[in-house]
Amino acid sequence: MVTLIDSTNTRPRHPEKANRPEHEMLRKPDWIRVKAPGSLVYRETQQIVRENGLVTVCEEAGCPNIGECWSKKHATMMIMGEICTRACAFCNVRTGLPTALDQNEPENVAIAVEKLGLAHVVITSVDRDDLPDGGAEHFAQVIRAIRRRTPKTTIEILTPDFLRKEGALEVVVAAKPDVFNHNLETVPSKYLKVRPGARYFHSIRLLQRVKELDPTMFTKSGIMVGLGEERNEVLQLMDDLRSADVDFLTIGQYLAPTKKHHAVARYVTPDEFKSFATVAMTKGFLLVSSSPLTRSSHHAGEDFEQLRAARLAKLAHA
Repeated sequence: MVTLIDSTNTRPRHPEKANRPEHEMLRKPDWIRVKAPGSLVYRETQQIVRENGLVTVCEEAGCPNIGECWSKKHATMMIMGEICTRACAFCNVRTGLPTALDQNEPENVAIAVEKLGLAHVVITSVDRDDLPDGGAEHFAQVIRAIRRRTPKTTIEILTPDFLRKEGALEVVVAAKPDVFNHNLETVPSKYLKVRPGARYFHSIRLLQRVKELDPTMFTKSGIMVGLGEERNEVLQLMDDLRSADVDFLTIGQYLAPTKKHHAVARYVTPDEFKSFATVAMTKGFLLVSSSPLTRSSHHAGEDFEQLRAARLAKLAHA
């Protein structure tokens, strides 16, 4: 169980949650359980991450798939530090005042990608509302550094919403990542409690704008279920994403990091996830990943190959 206090630091990990009442943690069903990490390749990946001073969302967000992914030398890099300026109710990333950007980070990330031998890499970040461009130029520098060192590596980015940062999105798209991912996280009725610093229709518009700037770029978004949303809300969200021409949708089970984070309303069954996937495909997504343990970057490399194949098949039948 992840705690609200970082064992290496006496400061609260989530100061904004410290005074919240604790909720009862629902017992996880069998289909949620995963093996503990610890393979030799897992430790090698961990060492590469440590040697290059990198932060990964795998660790910071307490991802349940870390054992599987790191054992395949797949790690999702989290740039611009490990402290987020927002305080989403579901998230386990630290909240507070971030430190200055590390100007060596783009090259360090590129070196790690080369050492790991990644054919496909996912780059995400904390929210940096303190920066004039929300960190857009830093994203672009990371993309360019990877291109210089390992030009054959395909790059997927999972970005913040760059809310009220004029021109930021254009900077990132101009750097030409292969996949632009921005997660909606939940249905609009839950934003006030789950994602209070964000705006649902701003996120939809951001994804739509990516396609306007570069129609060839793959776009992707993901949500968590089990937060109390209704089925019809999830189906409407699918329609909203398709109206923005989003290619790829991921749906996974929300897991509360601690008793002070947003409570799990229920555990969605595997059959319900399969039903969501079936409906989403009929709505026109090129690819859908919907399962209890689906996460944005889980199997990202394999998914990218499927995305490319699905687009080619669609064009062949056009």
